[in-house]
Amino acid sequence: MAEQTDKIHWHPGFYGAAELELLENQSELEFIREYHLGKEPLRVDLLVIKKRPGAVIRNEIGHIFRQHNIVEYKSPDDGLSIDDYYKVTGYACIYKSLGDTVDAIAASEVTVSFFREAYPRELVRRLLEMGLIVEQKHPGIYYVKGNVLFATQLVVISELASHSHSGLRILSKNAGKEDIRTFLKEARQLKKQGDRQNADAVLQVSVLANQKMYEEIRRELGMCDALRELMKDEIEAEIARAVEASKKEAEEAKKQAENASRETLQSDIGNLMRNTGWTREKAMRMLGVSFAD
Repeated sequence: MAEQTDKIHWHPGFYGAAELELLENQSELEFIREYHLGKEPLRVDLLVIKKRPGAVIRNEIGHIFRQHNIVEYKSPDDGLSIDDYYKVTGYACIYKSLGDTVDAIAASEVTVSFFREAYPRELVRRLLEMGLIVEQKHPGIYYVKGNVLFATQLVVISELASHSHSGLRILSKNAGKEDIRTFLKEARQLKKQGDRQNADAVLQVSVLANQKMYEEIRRELGMCDALRELMKDEIEAEIARAVEASKKEAEEAKKQAENASRETLQSDIGNLMRNTGWTREKAMRMLGVSFAD
């Protein structure tokens, strides 16, 4: 069966993976998806705000984060060009200018992060030509240094360490089985409904992009159990909806039967009254119908 990867909406999966990446600092961060810059139709993919300025982000992707963090995500089919670099940097400039007072948002408290599956070779070449430095800080994480307006990093998802970034790594058309196993194992440990919903968002995108791989995994009993455990709340909710729908259908069928019986009885009473001249009360007594009925 051909995989319909051309219709995949990747961003919801990325939003879920991003929040799971920074799960350790969840209480100290606020995630705002598709943040609108003023009243104009400009918006950033994800804005991450530190709710406690001094909080230290333990996840290596978040090491660069300051108070206000602009995040741009490129799906596997999207490029990342020098114009994208300037566009998102421009978004950060607009965001910085939206403070309630002059310089309310300090430039030193703004960061820009670009996420893409493959290494943006052409963009890096252009940045180097501009005299900037692109330095690998961690596997798959590159800091852009030099004459930059804001602290900036490039996150190459395919190069991230698999043991700690599986949620991002399976957002690919070529997700690895071990990455999927790792993500499912970690997802099974999630307790909060919001965290499980984020994991579900990641899985929905990953499954759609890697149908053959997941069909293979589904044949493995352990993975089948893992998927079932992860989706337990959704499955239970679906069962509850089905039971409720069945109950409503039964009630509706009963109501329709009662209405039909009542209409038949009323017709019989009317016929007796017309044919015999009896009163309604007498016709009802003859049919064995009480006034209570």
